[in-house]
Amino acid sequence: MRFPDGFLWGSATSAHQVEGGNTNNDWWDFEQHPASAARWSSGDGIDHFHRYAEDFALLAGMGHTAHRLSLEWSRIEPAPGEFSRAAVAHYRRVLTAVADTGMTAFVTLHHFTLPRWLSGRGGWLAPDAISRFTRYCSLVTEQLGDLMPFICTINEPQMIALHGYLEGYHPPGITNPALWRRVGAILLDAHLAAVTAIRAAGGTRIGLAVQLPLLAGEGSLPALMRHEIVDRYLDGLTGVDGGDWLGVQYYRRQWVDAASPFHFAPPPPGVPVTQMGWAVHPDGLREMLHRAAGTGLPLYVTENGIATEDDTERITYLRAHVAATAQAIAEGADVRGYLHWSAFDNFEWSEGYRPKFGLIAVGDDFTRRPKPSAHAFTDIIRQGARR
Repeated sequence: MRFPDGFLWGSATSAHQVEGGNTNNDWWDFEQHPASAARWSSGDGIDHFHRYAEDFALLAGMGHTAHRLSLEWSRIEPAPGEFSRAAVAHYRRVLTAVADTGMTAFVTLHHFTLPRWLSGRGGWLAPDAISRFTRYCSLVTEQLGDLMPFICTINEPQMIALHGYLEGYHPPGITNPALWRRVGAILLDAHLAAVTAIRAAGGTRIGLAVQLPLLAGEGSLPALMRHEIVDRYLDGLTGVDGGDWLGVQYYRRQWVDAASPFHFAPPPPGVPVTQMGWAVHPDGLREMLHRAAGTGLPLYVTENGIATEDDTERITYLRAHVAATAQAIAEGADVRGYLHWSAFDNFEWSEGYRPKFGLIAVGDDFTRRPKPSAHAFTDIIRQGARR
């Protein structure tokens, strides 16, 4: 497997999934609601809010050259127009700690969570949602842009729309096909507006992270799902200032079924699946990298991983998907980095702490324990750096 000079290797986290104590956002409220799909509360997370420096040192010590993380909007803007100097100072310390390890930071400004005050006004359906988001993006760039070598505006906009407005699996827990499509369009517009705002504030290397499942099936419904989940975003970045790079996030092959109320079917019998019930199909990553390459943007794999208690299975998955990335590069795709999901076992949204995606296990006392897969990834990094 051959990778270009300067190829970035690392792993990813998101604020709400690891920090703990994010009580002022829509996800916290969703977790506490007895009728929601959430299985339990995020609680203390893995206490990354206090342990970030040792966490980054651990990852860098395993050979990681990049790390993807997010900022918690509800900490930075706890009330409309009220920006917390303490929160900004905290994230300056966090981003400085990343830089001090020598890792390159990919900083996501919106990773699923909305401040409670915006959620209460309709979330992404609020008439001023985009202007509120761009104001936040501008402030963060002005205050922290010198420590954000890569800026990601929104994590998985199509999954925010799908899970929150069609499946009801994420906040706000709505099942409305019309709103699903409307929010998908709003989120693309929010990204494009954020690119303009971040550039005006002096930010550079701006991107979007999209999850691109390999959708299986023919006919009008699969075509609709491809439009809403894949084509809307990839085509929407073409011919406009959609940013400087694109994050590709790939986990599974997904079957489409018109008989399902939410349009998806479980994998056929005999297909290998993860703890999440997702079909393992490594070549799908190669295929979706080629599809994303049609945007003309440099690509980074910003998430890819498996939920499993069997770490041997994780090693097999990791090697197969890194090989698929290498094959896409050999075939001409401009892929410049691979960031594994996730660095640690952490809170996995409505599934709680049951799924284990991490390279590093976290004990009840917050002790970090690298798994064999973490060391296997270090070997992959070393091999990938050889010419």
